[in-house]
Amino acid sequence: MRGTVQRYSVRILRREREEVLTMKGKKRVILSVFTLLCILACSSITVFAAEEAEYVPKMYASFWALIPPVVAIALALVTKEVYSSLFVGILIGGLFYSGFTFETTITHVFQDGIVGVLSDSYNVGILVFLVVLGVMVCLMNKAGGSAAFGRWASVHIKSRAGAQLATILLGVLIFIDDYFNCLTVGSVMRPVTDKHNISRAKLSYLIDATAAPICIIAPISSWAAAVTGFVEGEDGFSIFIRAIPFNYYAILTIVMMVTIVIMKIDYGPMKLHETNALSGDLYTTPDRPYANAEEDVDESKGTVVDLVFPIVVLIVCCVIGMIYTGGFFGGAGFVEAFSNSDASVGLMLGSFFALVITIVFYAVRKVLKFSESMACVPDGFKAMVPAILILTFAWTLKAMTDSLGAAEYVAGMMESASDGLVNLLPAIIFLVGCFLAFATGTSWGTFGILIPIVVNVFAGTNETMMIMSISACMAGAVCGDHCSPISDTTIMASAGAQCNHVNHVTTQLPYAVTVAAVSFVTYLIAGFVKNALICLPIGIVLMVGTLIMVQKITAEK
Repeated sequence: MRGTVQRYSVRILRREREEVLTMKGKKRVILSVFTLLCILACSSITVFAAEEAEYVPKMYASFWALIPPVVAIALALVTKEVYSSLFVGILIGGLFYSGFTFETTITHVFQDGIVGVLSDSYNVGILVFLVVLGVMVCLMNKAGGSAAFGRWASVHIKSRAGAQLATILLGVLIFIDDYFNCLTVGSVMRPVTDKHNISRAKLSYLIDATAAPICIIAPISSWAAAVTGFVEGEDGFSIFIRAIPFNYYAILTIVMMVTIVIMKIDYGPMKLHETNALSGDLYTTPDRPYANAEEDVDESKGTVVDLVFPIVVLIVCCVIGMIYTGGFFGGAGFVEAFSNSDASVGLMLGSFFALVITIVFYAVRKVLKFSESMACVPDGFKAMVPAILILTFAWTLKAMTDSLGAAEYVAGMMESASDGLVNLLPAIIFLVGCFLAFATGTSWGTFGILIPIVVNVFAGTNETMMIMSISACMAGAVCGDHCSPISDTTIMASAGAQCNHVNHVTTQLPYAVTVAAVSFVTYLIAGFVKNALICLPIGIVLMVGTLIMVQKITAEK
């Protein structure tokens, strides 16, 4: 019995020992697994942190960030070829970003650049708007509306000056959006200016000069909405209204247009284009991509209403589209809806409905069959391909400069220059805005960079100087945008006038620089006088006086 008990006890002890060992083994295994998981987790966190670390190029926020657009602009002006010039600028931007590595350069240029800008919803909306407008222009031409308006205008507009003044007036009236302005004014006035032997370069200038410069002083426009959105912590719309009398570049551009038309002043490359136009050559250069665009137009059919009705419908629908995106039908006021509108979506929706109404209108009037209207869709698209291609390259170039920190570089320069130069600050801001918008091709981007800086410097301390400086920022941005060959508005003006893009840029540049010089002097005066009622008349007198002097100098040559 005792031996049995002992054996049983030994068995129990052995079993307990085995269980203890088993438990210890399990604990070791669990501890080992836990340790391994911790190591893996830590390593994965490290990997993910490394992946999430944002890549910053060595040339970020330095002078080199401005080299790509400068090279592109210089090449375009020298070679007279815009596509390759823009692509070279894009490629340089990609090389600077990647640190001159092949794979990263290619992926950045094509994936982050071209594909990136074409996948942006705002850009796509603008491209759709362009295509629809191209289709509408084709419809109006095929219906004979443009030809009929040209015949009407030839009776009522009897001089070259009258045709140019009519173009300016129409540009002033269409102040809703610069894209809309460029293409609409171009399609309406092109037959008129052609009949009076006005060069396509001159028409492009008049269109461009009544696009952004008019929109930036129009309270109800997509530009006013953009500026209002950048003025944080202040009543943006009120500031925009108060800044209008100080927007010297925009106002003096209008003064210049009217003066050169009435006094028949032309200088620089524009003089050659206008001289050739009087002899029947509207293009001057061999490259005339739109010369045969309207060969199939039947001028025997159609009336003025076939042009006026689609244009009116387009304006109404685009206005409705813009206030719709701003929440007008959700209870917002008209001004508030315009301030909060999405120009891309609004113009796209408005132009689409205008196109549908126009097709139905022509079908009801039996001016165009439905099949003929549909044939205009690919034709209108093809007419806009050059503008779309240039726009895509321009947007991609901007993406390259953004990735290199061009905006941050200029903003840093601006902040460092603000100390101790209070009275000179409006003139300095104007120059900085000109340079930044010229190099990047975007006036809205310039607003976004400079206006917040100005507000931070002067908010609550010197309201008058803040208003003047914001206005100088807007004026400089419009000036740089006006001069830049990579600006989307400049591209649109070329497309609207059906003019070679480089011809438009080279002929417009001396005119824009002239206004910029007078505006700079006016801002210098305004920094000390601080009174719009005194400074604006001084600026107008300086502008007219400068043009009279230019006329005398050019007449002597």
